[in-house]
Amino acid sequence: MKTNSENKKGFLPYGRHHIDEEDLEAVRNVLLSDWLTTGPKVEEFEQELAKISHTEFGGVVNSGTAALHAAMAAIDIKPGDEVIVPPITFAATANAVVYQGGVPVFADVDPDTLLMDPDKLEEKITAKTRAVISVDYAGQMCDYDALTKITKKHGLYLVADACHSIGGAYKGSPSGSCADLTVFSFHPVKHITTGEGGAVVTSDKKLIEKVKSFRNHGINTDLHERQKAESWYYEIEMPGFNYRLTDFQCALGISQLKKLESRIHRRNRLANQYDRFFEGMDGIAPLKKQAFIAHAYHLYVVKLDLDRLKRNRLEIFSFLRNEGVGVNVHYIPVHYHPFYQKTFNTHRGLCPIAEDAYERILTLPLFPAMTEDDVKMVCRHIKSAVSSR
Repeated sequence: MKTNSENKKGFLPYGRHHIDEEDLEAVRNVLLSDWLTTGPKVEEFEQELAKISHTEFGGVVNSGTAALHAAMAAIDIKPGDEVIVPPITFAATANAVVYQGGVPVFADVDPDTLLMDPDKLEEKITAKTRAVISVDYAGQMCDYDALTKITKKHGLYLVADACHSIGGAYKGSPSGSCADLTVFSFHPVKHITTGEGGAVVTSDKKLIEKVKSFRNHGINTDLHERQKAESWYYEIEMPGFNYRLTDFQCALGISQLKKLESRIHRRNRLANQYDRFFEGMDGIAPLKKQAFIAHAYHLYVVKLDLDRLKRNRLEIFSFLRNEGVGVNVHYIPVHYHPFYQKTFNTHRGLCPIAEDAYERILTLPLFPAMTEDDVKMVCRHIKSAVSSR
């Protein structure tokens, strides 16, 4: 249900999808074809995702959450296995571990970027640790040199939750190429959309075969392989799910992917406009951007210095919403949620840096269809929000 502020004419959300005529035509062509699912557009989309990620294989599924779950299944996470995750992320990152019976272990973040702190990560490794899921929060990729060094040292899988960073890069290496498995999301507020959808990319053939089996009930061969062999026979080697993505969604994804580079450029241009404004602001600052990162800017997040501002975050949030600015907060630390407290005995104080940041972060509107005037409007209302009572 929409709030009063969201019903106002001109409400500017924090994110918004964009569909053009080329996208509509791509979907229409598939809807009129012989294949609505498990058809040729699925493989085409997977190949394009692998290409832009500089990996060998892609496997598409029906959500970013399904992609995370499939990744956990592919690396054979079992009950009792520990997987280290950051607390500043959408809950799906940790939930995917739970789906396999694993135990999510929360490692604190860097205070400037809110990305997983490699030192805090290593402190959490035990004999039960099987994997690490890094999260490219807001679109900035993690320190993959440091994370890879640690995971290789301890013989762990490194899975990149890159749901925010498709189109970005780390030291020239594109998002998707820096971990054993990388997960993308195609939710409408992301850089490209298939309505709902996700993908796993990797250069490990055995892992992608497990992903593709898992998304299709655990069946060990697909329809096309059986047709080629003139056989009806298949086997289920592990219980899987129906996590398939349709051909018309893949057609939309292929069309959207053609616009990824220009959308990343646009997001960076708008983010730079915000940056220039905040250079002259007292009490609000954006997250630190690493010099070696090509930022994908899924989100534009600022931190409030509550000791210097005249209003607290809730007052600023409410003021901006009432002015039609769709600010948000990403995210409530996962270990705060009742399920995790009851099931894994998590508690406040577990990740103090993340917890302090959560009290002070605010997400501002940022999406390619925004104009420079939109950014000016947001900045004008932010100035009013922090300078008046």
